Amino acid sequence: MTETAKRRPGPRIEEVARVAGVSKSTVSRVINGEQYVSAKAREAVHAAIAQLGYAPNQAARALAGHRANAIALVVSEPSGRVLADPFFAGVLRGIHAELAGRHLQLLLMMSQPSDTSDLVTYLSSGHVDGALLVSLHGEDPLVPMLDEIGLPVVVGGRPLGKTSVPFVDADNFTGGLEAARHLVSLGRKRIGTVAGPKDMAVGSDRLSGFKRGLGEAKIPANLVVHADYTPESGAQAMERLLDKAPDLDAVFVGADIMALGALQVLHARGKRIPEDVAVIGFDDSVFASSASPPLTTIRQDVEELGRTMTWRLLAELAGEAGLPPSLLLPTSLVRRASA
Repeated sequence: MTETAKRRPGPRIEEVARVAGVSKSTVSRVINGEQYVSAKAREAVHAAIAQLGYAPNQAARALAGHRANAIALVVSEPSGRVLADPFFAGVLRGIHAELAGRHLQLLLMMSQPSDTSDLVTYLSSGHVDGALLVSLHGEDPLVPMLDEIGLPVVVGGRPLGKTSVPFVDADNFTGGLEAARHLVSLGRKRIGTVAGPKDMAVGSDRLSGFKRGLGEAKIPANLVVHADYTPESGAQAMERLLDKAPDLDAVFVGADIMALGALQVLHARGKRIPEDVAVIGFDDSVFASSASPPLTTIRQDVEELGRTMTWRLLAELAGEAGLPPSLLLPTSLVRRASA
């Protein structure tokens, strides 16, 4: 985060909300001249603004009196990865399905740490009414920066760290738990995992569920190697895992796209699947059914994730009350030949 972003002059929208006794989104709607705000809340916000001497930022001035009729999908990954991973295509299909017939434009934007300030400037300049954020890494400064300017935001996946921003996620913990229980039910004893990156909650939650499942069976959960969500990193992690445990008889890979690389390494090492090593992935992407052998996996409905994120954002933009701060979508085991 830049020094300018960290030290904004004058009172912030959080202070206005606190003094007025309303939410930041309500303050934002009042500033932007939107409907769906009670007269009492509107009066309280105006009184707090006058008391604090709050000056609405560029986003509020640009949005006052009109809507952009557009939302942004911000993906915190390089464009090459976004285009190669079917997860992002599924999310995009879900978003488009939810936007159908609403006369709203969707802007697809890639975000890198070095671009954060420019991205916030663009999003705060009245081009969009809200944003969907996907694939956040670590405690991404984009979340608090957009929250501070009052732009309605919904995150896909549980963000790391404390935040009041709403999010929609799959039940990754239960998915990891079910994967471990399934491998245990097959009689496997030396069970390892290729887990996702440490700086993403999705990887941590799946790993936590997996460890819980092994713990129930009194099986050590020490065979863990972390990887990124690419086939190449999955292959490298599988190599390291086999070097640590040549007698490995099962592996839970935290994403189907990583499992592709893991399967290649197992074949190259002469391991029969599932006779020697049972393999289970996560996502139930197009990769799972076309893998060799077809991949047992934990299904998450990626399109429903995109639809639900979009619904939650549009509901907030419409001023609906009592919206849930977070939503958790179910996962389920899909059995195929690999485990």
